[in-house]
Amino acid sequence: QVQLVESGGGLVQAGGSLRLSCAVSLNIFNLNGMGWYRQAPGKQRELVAAITRGGSTNYADSVKGRFAISRDNAKNTMYLQMNSLKPEDTGVYYCNVRRHYYSAPDWGQGTQVTVSS
Repeated sequence: QVQLVESGGGLVQAGGSLRLSCAVSLNIFNLNGMGWYRQAPGKQRELVAAITRGGSTNYADSVKGRFAISRDNAKNTMYLQMNSLKPEDTGVYYCNVRRHYYSAPDWGQGTQVTVSS
C-alpha cells in the first residue's frame, strides 16, 4: 500500500504563498503520474496540477501562472508551490499518485488550505 504524507497546508492571506509537500513511500521516478487535486465545499474535486513520468505538466486554468508542480526524485517528494493565492483557492488539497496508467490511484488524507481576504 502506497503511503502519502502531506504537509504544508494551513491558513494564508490572499496574495500570499504556500508550498505543499507530499512524501511518497516508494520511488516516484517511474510513476505513471502524480498530482494535486482540490475540493471546495459543495464542489466537485478538480485536478489542480499534474506531472507525468516524462515530466509533462498540466494545470487547471484557474491556477496557471500562479501554481507550479515539481518533484524531487531523490526525496520521493512532490511539491505544489502556490503563489498569489486567492480566496477561491480554498479547499482540501489531495496528493494523488498512479503507479501505472491502469492502476487505481492512491490518495493522501488531504490537507486544508484556507485563503483569507
